Amino acid sequence: MEIKLKRIYEAAEKSDGTRVLVDRLWPRGVSKVEAQLDLWLKDVAPSSELRKWFGHDPDRWAEFQRRYRRELSKNHEAVEQLAALAHKGRLTLLYGAKDETHNEAVVLKEFMENHAVTPASRR
Repeated sequence: MEIKLKRIYEAAEKSDGTRVLVDRLWPRGVSKVEAQLDLWLKDVAPSSELRKWFGHDPDRWAEFQRRYRRELSKNHEAVEQLAALAHKGRLTLLYGAKDETHNEAVVLKEFMENHAVTPASRR
């Protein structure tokens, strides 16, 4: 399973593999054509409440990670959908945040890699 992270504002490349936007809100200034998405999976993004609470504040990063991992552990369907894509080839998780270190895609990638997430059909 190869998972890559990329800001949606960066140009799409063939090497991205399957491109999935993992934000709940559509990023400003990006057209659907420019995004070249294979999927927009809003359901795997942090809840609106958690996203608003976090506000991309690095001081809240540790707690955000804990809360988001808890949400992911209860969100089997969306996580398994991503896992199925990742097991078919390279998966690029796209996000709109300016901060490349403190964003939901970082947590999601780590969650998938460290929890041996597999598609339901492969269990």
